[in-house]
Amino acid sequence: MPLVNLIVVLIVVGVILWLINNYLPMDGKIKSILNGVVVITVMIWLLRVFGLLDSLSTIHIGK
Repeated sequence: MPLVNLIVVLIVVGVILWLINNYLPMDGKIKSILNGVVVITVMIWLLRVFGLLDSLSTIHIGK
């Protein structure tokens, strides 16, 4: 994945998260859970993009 695409994806995710935090009325606990899930998901995605977490591709859920 080219570096420009990576930066664009990170900016888009950040803007969407900022919009959700500022303009959707939610309880603070729900916002913090949402922020944590998004941050963890983006970190795992970045690790896979850079090839540091290739072992996740071998995990199968279900039968």
